[in-house]
Amino acid sequence: MLPEPSAISAASDLEDLDPVPLLARLTALDSVNPDLVPGGAGESAIAGFCGSWLAARGFEVHHVEERPGRPSLVAIARGTGGGRSLMLNGHLDTVGLAGYDGDPLDPQIRDGRMFGRGTFDMKGGIAAMMVAAARATAGGPLRGDVIVACVADEEHASSGTEEVLKFFTADAAIVTEPSHLELTLAHKGFAWFEVEIEGRAAHGSRPELGIDAIVKAGHFLVALEDLGRRLAHGPAHPLLGTGTVHASVIRGGEEPSTYPAHCRITLERRTIPGESADSVEQELTAVLDHLAATVADFQYRLTRGLYREPFEADPQSPIARTLARHAERALGHPPVVRAEPFWTDCALLDRAGIPCLLFGVDGAGAHAATEYVDLTSLDRLTGILTDTIMDFCS
Repeated sequence: MLPEPSAISAASDLEDLDPVPLLARLTALDSVNPDLVPGGAGESAIAGFCGSWLAARGFEVHHVEERPGRPSLVAIARGTGGGRSLMLNGHLDTVGLAGYDGDPLDPQIRDGRMFGRGTFDMKGGIAAMMVAAARATAGGPLRGDVIVACVADEEHASSGTEEVLKFFTADAAIVTEPSHLELTLAHKGFAWFEVEIEGRAAHGSRPELGIDAIVKAGHFLVALEDLGRRLAHGPAHPLLGTGTVHASVIRGGEEPSTYPAHCRITLERRTIPGESADSVEQELTAVLDHLAATVADFQYRLTRGLYREPFEADPQSPIARTLARHAERALGHPPVVRAEPFWTDCALLDRAGIPCLLFGVDGAGAHAATEYVDLTSLDRLTGILTDTIMDFCS
């Protein structure tokens, strides 16, 4: 069942259709993801603000909040019919504030840049897509629906976009993650696994009774390094290169005088199109089975964790061609086509059957001690998105 639209009254003191003051307001709102930082503010305040801003401009506003305190917002400008619908998607949450240089919630403008936590990743994209959607529909409805999805939790597990896709769809989507005004048509996926190496506990003076799980795990770490080298020289994607693997966390042992009965290794495998959680599990199982056959007393248990698919867009899709055309007009040259090594919500939209791509602001400092967005790029992004919406949804 579709969430009911909320009845939010228009606010007369909200900014005009300029992304810069809107971004300043968004940056000042604490939206740290509490799954990353216990006690983090979450998305409630910023989702409420975005809902008010969009409702004041005639959008039908829905809240999706399966997890209390972790709302996503979907605002719709309904079309007159017969046109294509377009979803603009961006995440409201940020990483933590600790260690940031200065006040992370006090947006400061210097040398054509706005500084503050989230300005680059990705409240700049949120501001641009909100203003662009409002500009594109200010003269009246287009033929197709314009959908603004401001989602929770992308920095941790992307529960926001997953929830939104239970209720809403579109003919195409643009994710406004920062991309330096370059057209991002692919990104890597990832798979997390835990490998538990089993030993046998015994007093440190009784080697004939004990099996050292940590020492046995060393054989696996060497084999994992070898797997990484083989991946680096294996089949490569033209934009993304090859898959990678690394050990992330290792835990084992109780005390100096005891043989460790267990050693647990958490690893991450970054994937490219054509690779899957199943193929990675088969790859790791082959490595571990070889060790079990060649290393005395080597026993293991492999457990699959979180998996997110890699993403690859069709460069000839209508949304890719439409945005590229308007980006070329605004930039004075065809946009650079790129891919990202990190994961984004594009993969979830693509899996849901929504053709999509990633296009966002220029700047720097995602997850870093100093973060900023280039304000010229923010203006350009807003204009490109406005023109793309009006073209695609007309």
